[in-house]
Amino acid sequence: MLKQLLPNQYEKSIYDIRFDELKKKGIKGIITDLDNTLVEWDRPQATPEVQQWFKELKEMGMKITIVSNNNLKRVKAFAEPEEAVFIHSAQKPRRRAFIQACREMNLKNEDVVVIGDQMFTDVLGGNRANLHTILVVPVTNTDGLATKLNRTMERFVLKWMRKRGLIKWED
Repeated sequence: MLKQLLPNQYEKSIYDIRFDELKKKGIKGIITDLDNTLVEWDRPQATPEVQQWFKELKEMGMKITIVSNNNLKRVKAFAEPEEAVFIHSAQKPRRRAFIQACREMNLKNEDVVVIGDQMFTDVLGGNRANLHTILVVPVTNTDGLATKLNRTMERFVLKWMRKRGLIKWED
């Protein structure tokens, strides 16, 4: 179980991910979380930097799907101005939404990466769906109640993994 919580890759933010290198390895699609991965959980729309990120990825030919546990109203309000495909109420870490996103992008698992800020939802769900997972640092230190509980468990698991040499990155 704990191995399923380990991401394949760790980066400080979405802006540190080398998509040119991933593209050379055959990556054609991105499944990304929304809240605290792209923007703060309480920011209704994309920042200019996130808008540029979407634009550059689309210019590279990458397909992007936002997969969020948040509700339709929240995810739609963010995704529509960016013309982004999305899946709301995803029930991560269940595999269903990840598999659906790959199917809708018409891509195989090996062609897709998952980007998210939580081990217990994004990484676990992506790993359970046999996708390459990238954990990023949350864009803010504030969270909704459910996420606060996840973060507490995450800190415990990260500490345990560090002691055993399972992770190689810094906080």
